[in-house]
Amino acid sequence: MEMLVTELPGPAIGVELVGRLDTLGVDAVETRFNATALASGQNALVDMSRVEFVSSMGVRLLITAAKTMKARQRRLLMVVPEGPVREMLETAAIDTLIPMFVRREEALAVLAR
Repeated sequence: MEMLVTELPGPAIGVELVGRLDTLGVDAVETRFNATALASGQNALVDMSRVEFVSSMGVRLLITAAKTMKARQRRLLMVVPEGPVREMLETAAIDTLIPMFVRREEALAVLAR
């Protein structure tokens, strides 16, 4: 699992995850993900366009981040294109906690408001 970080307008932070968000993937990025997304004091956009698989550990990482950010009055949004990863996240009902967008431009427009 690879994690790329970018500054976004807003203020917001962009986090792109690449690879498999399984136990090994979460172990590889969790500390940096939390330090980046949660400790920044900004809204966050997590781009999962290049994530191939999400396990229950990946779901836990995302849910924990979303709840923490909500408690800090920050927003977490995700870009998840149509496909198996999105289907899995919808089955886990993550979309009821974290707004999911098919395209990055849609999510950026919401963050800009």
